[in-house]
Amino acid sequence: MSLNLLKKYPQLLELNYLSEKQRKESLMRIFKRDIEDNVNFSFRKKQIKPVKKDGQTPMQVLFHHLTTREDKDENGNATKSRSFEMARSQRLHWVRHHTENNIPVGVEIFSYTDRIDRKDVIRTYIYDMKQEYVIILEPYRSGLDYYLITAYHVNEPGGKKQILKKKGQKLPEVY
Repeated sequence: MSLNLLKKYPQLLELNYLSEKQRKESLMRIFKRDIEDNVNFSFRKKQIKPVKKDGQTPMQVLFHHLTTREDKDENGNATKSRSFEMARSQRLHWVRHHTENNIPVGVEIFSYTDRIDRKDVIRTYIYDMKQEYVIILEPYRSGLDYYLITAYHVNEPGGKKQILKKKGQKLPEVY
């Protein structure tokens, strides 16, 4: 478990050999180090904070979004449940690497207007094209900070096409 704390981008965390409890402990240690207890967790000099959700601790919600994915029914429609996802979890330590502007060649940063719950919402994407990894931030209304929405490996059918389409329709400036 401690070896995962030594992993650096682009290495993947070693989670396959761990029990579910050990895996969660290992991931939580990385999450605390890189995000929860990191007072300098920011992107382009703006603090990054978790999204607030009624009745839940924001950091728990964020950890859950960074290590699980939305379940789908037999028709491919999203359900309200989430399940552990190895690809996201193995890359948990990549979030800090990318947000601290350790941007490797081949990373695109752009803003795009997403349609969320029938509202237009500007979101900023950090897209690592080589590693096919995306981090989604949402600027506060004040523009002073960001919410970290999620981060994931682009491994879904049509996922890369969707990101490239958004990149092609990006806003003229990064928010």
